[in-house]
Amino acid sequence: MRFHEFKTLIQGLPVFSGRDAVRLGEPQTMYNQLNNWRRKGLILQLRRGLYVLGKADRKIEPSVLFLSGQIYAPSYVSLEYALGLYGLIPEMVTKVTAVTTRNRASVKTDLGGFEYQHVKREAFCGFKAAKDQAGLTYFLAEPEKAIVDFIYLNLPRFQRNDRGIFAQSYRFQNLEALDLEKITFYAALFTSAKLVDIVKDFCRFAKEA
Repeated sequence: MRFHEFKTLIQGLPVFSGRDAVRLGEPQTMYNQLNNWRRKGLILQLRRGLYVLGKADRKIEPSVLFLSGQIYAPSYVSLEYALGLYGLIPEMVTKVTAVTTRNRASVKTDLGGFEYQHVKREAFCGFKAAKDQAGLTYFLAEPEKAIVDFIYLNLPRFQRNDRGIFAQSYRFQNLEALDLEKITFYAALFTSAKLVDIVKDFCRFAKEA
């Protein structure tokens, strides 16, 4: 199969798998073609068995938010990237940060970098479905859950009764719309006494901010 024919058949998909490709021809031939097209830069590999067309041939432009969930699932965008999206910290990080019930992982692609942190299943909640600019669905932590995820996954950096760290080290801002009861609820899911105490300090800080 020539690449022009292949891309015409696959352009309706924001990403495609090796399985999608082999349905279009003889399996071993298609796998060989995928490797050849990847080396030529006609397709980009996101992870083993998952691809996007090169930029010149894409009809759908998937966002890094959408790609994050496709590369490593189940997961939802949280931590620093979500905090930046919500304006709760003043800067955006370059890598997409996400939470998963699987092992920690770091993935580098031509379309961006992705970091995944582990939480237990009982705490894998507090996220919502959203749409990117192409109308593709991704999962994003609620602002309250992004804060709790961030504190939990950086817990050794926090000390009880040190509210200054929230303003000075992490520069939290725009906290007036947060639901502090929801933050407390999410913290309890992790069954960590230190986390509960640090979150109490954060809630006091948010009230005073």
